[in-house]
Amino acid sequence: MTFDFRQAGIATLKTELDAISQLEQYINKDFNNACKLILEAKGKVVVMGMGKSGHIGNKIAATLASTGTPSFFVHPGEASHGDLGMIEKGDVVLAISNSGEASEIITLLPVVKRRGITLITMTSNPSSTMARLAQINLCIKVPKEACPIGLAPTSSTTATLVMGDALAVALMQAKGFTADDFALSHPGGALGRKLLMRIADVMHSGDKLPKVSSNNTIRDALLEMSAKGLGMTAVVDDSDAVLGIFTDGDLRRLLDQRIDVHATEIGEVMGKKPTLIGPDMLAAEGLKLMEEKKINGLLVTDNDKLIGALNMHDLLKAGVM
Repeated sequence: MTFDFRQAGIATLKTELDAISQLEQYINKDFNNACKLILEAKGKVVVMGMGKSGHIGNKIAATLASTGTPSFFVHPGEASHGDLGMIEKGDVVLAISNSGEASEIITLLPVVKRRGITLITMTSNPSSTMARLAQINLCIKVPKEACPIGLAPTSSTTATLVMGDALAVALMQAKGFTADDFALSHPGGALGRKLLMRIADVMHSGDKLPKVSSNNTIRDALLEMSAKGLGMTAVVDDSDAVLGIFTDGDLRRLLDQRIDVHATEIGEVMGKKPTLIGPDMLAAEGLKLMEEKKINGLLVTDNDKLIGALNMHDLLKAGVM
């Protein structure tokens, strides 16, 4: 008999979806008050949890920290042996345990309470030891675990994670946390590049900037394009104001017209409405502009003066795409 893995997977999803839907009843005044306590706290949110709850707690702490609420995870076992010193007055402890009876955490709570540190718990039992010792308990009770023998934390850990996300997002919105704020805490990787990198960071400038005067010939423009390797050249006046652009595509169209490239001035055949962008615009915005206009390059201007140029390859090389 072949086991139906697909059916088992679907049953798991349905059980966990049901668990998440049950959480809405717990987004109540306790949730509201927990958000206010964290928002008004002068310190950090210190998340604790043992076992699977600890793994979920680590992720909740990371999500809080990356969305504008300073937070870190402390392992309860390590806290008993010195790491409790990382927690200061003004902090908020968010202690997670499905049963609310994690002995490693309960051992720490008298010290937490004695030091006047705010305690918020996440448990499925409002009458548990942890919940009774807390200022606020966020209920994470689920109808059942997705595990068929009801032992492995599955639905309960999913519900805990979702409750943590709800906290983080609510606080993020209350603080007016913006994409720019997010970028400052995510400078690495593709995300940071998209949110932080400016056109000025990737454009070609100075001697690497392709430009010719309008009375230069097509041949002169082609030599400039070959030397600078951007597949285009800007056409400027004596003060570097942009008059137009000439690209590889323009050259292909001219070949059918049998124009004398040695005698014809570039001003006669240039594109007269080039797409321009400012140096302080996000590189990601430059990419979007190129995609919308279906073009491969942009000229960069400041106060109507040409200062740079870039093409799609530059954005690809910079990791923006």
